[in-house]
Amino acid sequence: MKMICVGRNYIEHARELGSEIPEEPVLFLKPDTAMLPPGEPFRLPPFSKEIHHEIELVLRISKKATQVSVEDSAYCYDQIGLGLDFTARDLQSKCKAKGLPWEIAKAFDGSAAVGEFGPVPSGDIEFDLRRGGQVVQAGSSRQMLHRFDALISFASRYFTLLPGDLVFTGTPAGVGPVASGDLLEGYLNGQLRLTCSVK
Repeated sequence: MKMICVGRNYIEHARELGSEIPEEPVLFLKPDTAMLPPGEPFRLPPFSKEIHHEIELVLRISKKATQVSVEDSAYCYDQIGLGLDFTARDLQSKCKAKGLPWEIAKAFDGSAAVGEFGPVPSGDIEFDLRRGGQVVQAGSSRQMLHRFDALISFASRYFTLLPGDLVFTGTPAGVGPVASGDLLEGYLNGQLRLTCSVK
């Protein structure tokens, strides 16, 4: 299982980080070792002093896809959930300043948490992240620069997508630091779908 992640897919998030608005999807990968085991807390790593939460809609691939068209992409995924892309923002900033890849800030052990998956709703999908019961991030699929089918098609040009692979589709504005003792809860169309504690 691999995780294909999309960066800068929400304009306001790109702006809050001072990044350019991309014409094409910005992709990076997380290995399977980045997946936080179900029920396990996220443990703050010793190499970063600024870990940020990023809530995202996550698609689960159900059918092998290689260079699939946009029109056929909808047949390649069958479920959606919420995921947290934990980011070592201080490390990422240092890497970006030097023009270096920033996988160490994104793909470290335990840097991805996913919740319960279910059928993909029709229409726009609303979602939010709450920390200690307070909404800290909120977004809608209608705000995405590149929609689901376009993302699947684009990614499949470069990576063969296999059943069980996950596609993190980008985060809306509102990313921010997490701290030990935080309880993070993700809601999809008003339903609790993800819970993750921080230690």
